[in-house]
Amino acid sequence: MVAAVLLLAGSSARAQQAREFCADRPGRGSPPCVLDAGRFQVEASSVDFTRDRQDGTTTDITLLGDLAFRLGVTGAGEAQLAFSPYVRTRTKDAGGSSHATGYSDLTLVWRQSLRNPDGSGVSIALEPFVTAPTGKRGFGAGGWQGGLTVPMAFPLPGGFGLGVTPQLAAVKNADRGGSHLGATGVVGVSRPLGAFSVGAEFYVNYDDDPSGHVVSKTFDLAGAWLPPGLKDTQFDVGVNAGLDHHAPDYQLYAGVSHRF
Repeated sequence: MVAAVLLLAGSSARAQQAREFCADRPGRGSPPCVLDAGRFQVEASSVDFTRDRQDGTTTDITLLGDLAFRLGVTGAGEAQLAFSPYVRTRTKDAGGSSHATGYSDLTLVWRQSLRNPDGSGVSIALEPFVTAPTGKRGFGAGGWQGGLTVPMAFPLPGGFGLGVTPQLAAVKNADRGGSHLGATGVVGVSRPLGAFSVGAEFYVNYDDDPSGHVVSKTFDLAGAWLPPGLKDTQFDVGVNAGLDHHAPDYQLYAGVSHRF
């Protein structure tokens, strides 16, 4: 979402050319922009590290090459595929430590623009998704999941941009015996600074698992850089900080996106 605000700085003279570069990275929110038909984009983390301390146990999760593939199919619609090919968990408590490695489930997404597919002005999209249980045992949900995301972006005075991303989903129960409602919401503000863009987000996750519903919140900061000589490449960094004991303590990540 942070990178999406760069679209608002594009001039009308460029509107007839290829759309401004717009990546889903960085940030938790989804931008409503859609790739030009026939364009392909790869987005990947170089490193993604999360630390979560709960009741005397510390869990570290490391993702390498967390991948998303995007393909513009129509002028207002694109297909996406996302998964993590390498996930490493390390758990440490008073009794010692252990670790495991695996790979994640596979998520398929369709993004359909309802207004301004280039992401300019007020832009809205619908994003139904489904997650297939392809992950290694212990690293996936253990069953099919799916839902709907509604990415929205609004220009604000002073060159700022507002992003809002609500989501509802059917989430697999912790005991894998059924599904329950899960909901997330992201509200973010971002601003371009030349070739850079910076932003902040507030993230809320509601999980109504039968074992007990949980609400967790984080405050997130991110930055993106579009090198002047590389109009189809973006580099990003970010940090997500937990605001309660249900959320991980922090997450650090860095990545790159490239459009073909």
